[in-house]
Amino acid sequence: MTFAENLKMLRKQAGMSQEQLAEKLGVSRQAVTKWETGVGIPDIENIMAISTLFNISIDDLLSNESGSKKLPETEYLYESVTEYDVDESKRYDMKLGGAKQLVLVGYEGEKIQVRLGSNTFSTLQNDFKVKIDDIRKRIDVDVKRKNGTTEAMAKSEIDIFVQIPVQYVDKIECEAHAERVEIRSIECENIELGVKTTNLILENVVGSVEVDCNLDMEIMCDSLNGEIAINQVSATSKIHIPEKVVFQAVAKGIGTSISYEKAGQRAERFDTPKADNVIELNGIKSELIICIKNAETW
Repeated sequence: MTFAENLKMLRKQAGMSQEQLAEKLGVSRQAVTKWETGVGIPDIENIMAISTLFNISIDDLLSNESGSKKLPETEYLYESVTEYDVDESKRYDMKLGGAKQLVLVGYEGEKIQVRLGSNTFSTLQNDFKVKIDDIRKRIDVDVKRKNGTTEAMAKSEIDIFVQIPVQYVDKIECEAHAERVEIRSIECENIELGVKTTNLILENVVGSVEVDCNLDMEIMCDSLNGEIAINQVSATSKIHIPEKVVFQAVAKGIGTSISYEKAGQRAERFDTPKADNVIELNGIKSELIICIKNAETW
């Protein structure tokens, strides 16, 4: 991709408007527009500032792969975007249905945005309806299929991205069926996930996370700041946490067990009783394997 394409992609990933990026860099919005359209390029000081802001090397920022036909990961041939202004702390209740991938991320803005994307589903805008209702202290989000579109079609062809303004998050309830679920950059009292997924990524999440899923899961946590409760029936899952994380592990329910691994090998129990951070397994006849990865392999 060109520098202009890279900059636009990075800004959208961060949930920023051109005005917000301009403010952070101390330049005009017109300057950002010129950079993103390829009309102009920033000076070296602004290139360094952009590199620092988005935590990307200058080489990667300036890389030019315009000969490639591959679309950027965050751009799709077909998209549907629904937004709603939020002006106070809310509880979010989301029923998102089937998707190939779900990404739920907090950002510094004032809108909730639900974006559906696909490179193959040409009738996406006609066959999916996103409804956002503001009911007192609660925001309800429903993704509904129309015109005979099946959940199997959604799970194979549709990605869903939800952005929530971090300053207006109270609690989150989310139901979805997706091959991959990512929760990023959110701090709130409680997140309840009713999901059918085999891959769950928790990145920069602070608070209590409760996961209801009866599939075998691989759970990746870049940190542990609160409690993760996993509720399962007849399933075996793994949760990967960084080295030196201090936590206590608790198994509840009927026939549940927790075991431990380090560097892919079975290990003795390494949790810390009465630690503030908690990993809890609930349910029936389920097993959770807690895995430590060192800094070199994380």
